[in-house]
Amino acid sequence: MALGTTLGRVVAAKREGARRPLVTRAALKGLALRIVPPLVVLAVFLLVWEVLCQRPGAGLPPPSRVVTEAWEIIAHPFYDNGGTDKGLFWHITASLQRVALGFALAVVAGVLLGTLVGQSEWAMRGLDPIFQVLRTIPPLAWLPLSLAAFRDGQPSAIFVIFITSIWPIIINTAVGIRNIPQDYRNVAAVLRLNAFEFFAKVMLPSAAPYIFTGLRIGVGLSWLAIVAAEMLIGGVGIGFFIWDAWNSSHISEIIVALVYVGVIGFVLDRLVAGLGHLVTRGTATA
Repeated sequence: MALGTTLGRVVAAKREGARRPLVTRAALKGLALRIVPPLVVLAVFLLVWEVLCQRPGAGLPPPSRVVTEAWEIIAHPFYDNGGTDKGLFWHITASLQRVALGFALAVVAGVLLGTLVGQSEWAMRGLDPIFQVLRTIPPLAWLPLSLAAFRDGQPSAIFVIFITSIWPIIINTAVGIRNIPQDYRNVAAVLRLNAFEFFAKVMLPSAAPYIFTGLRIGVGLSWLAIVAAEMLIGGVGIGFFIWDAWNSSHISEIIVALVYVGVIGFVLDRLVAGLGHLVTRGTATA
C-alpha cells in the first residue's frame, strides 16, 4: 500500500512537471523589461542621428552612410594583408593582449600593496599619501616616461595600463582589509593561523567584494588607457586603427571602431562583475 502511494505521488509529480511551462510569463515579462527599453532608446537615438546628419553641411555621416562606407571592415574583420593592414578582429585582439598582461600585473601588485596598506597602520600613513598623488596623474602623462625607460612601444603600453589600473585596486583592497570584522581576527588568533593562512582564509574572502569593485574600475581604466596609448605608439591595435582612420578622413570607420570599443569595454566589465558575483557568492555588486 505504501509502495503504491509512493508511486502515485511520483507519477503525479511528473505530470505536474510536464504541465509546468519551461518559460513562465513572469520570466518573459522580466526579460522584456530589461531588453525593450534599451532597444527603444537606441532606435530613437539612431533616428535622431539620421535626421540631423542628413542635412547639408553636417559634420558627421548618418548611420545609413556609416554602414555603407564601412561595410568592408564590418563584413571582413579577419583579413590580414601584413603589417598594420589588418581587420578589426586583429586590432582588438592585440589591444586585449596588452590589457590582459598589464591588468594581470596590476591585480597582483594592487592586491598585495592594498593588503599591506590596509593591514599596517605604518604603511598606510607612509604610502597612502603617495598613492593619492600618483593616482591623479593622467594615463598618457606616463607614456613619455615609459618610452624613455623601456625604449619600446609594447612594454610602454603595458606599463601605462598597469600604472592606470593599479590605483583603484590598491585603494579598494585596503578599504576591504580595514573593514574585516574584529571577530574574524579574534578567531584567527585563537586558531593560531600563520600569516599566509590568515591572508588566504580570512583577508581575501572578507575583502573580496571590495577587491572586485576595484577590479571593475581597474579593467575599465585599462581599456581606456590602451586605446589612448595606441594612438601614440602606433602598431597593431584598436587605438592605432582609430588614429589611422582619422588621418585618412574615414569618419565612418572611426564610428564603427568606437562601437566595438564600447561593446568590448562593456563585456570586460560584465566578465569581472560576473566573476566577482561567483567568487563572493553574490555579495559583490554585479
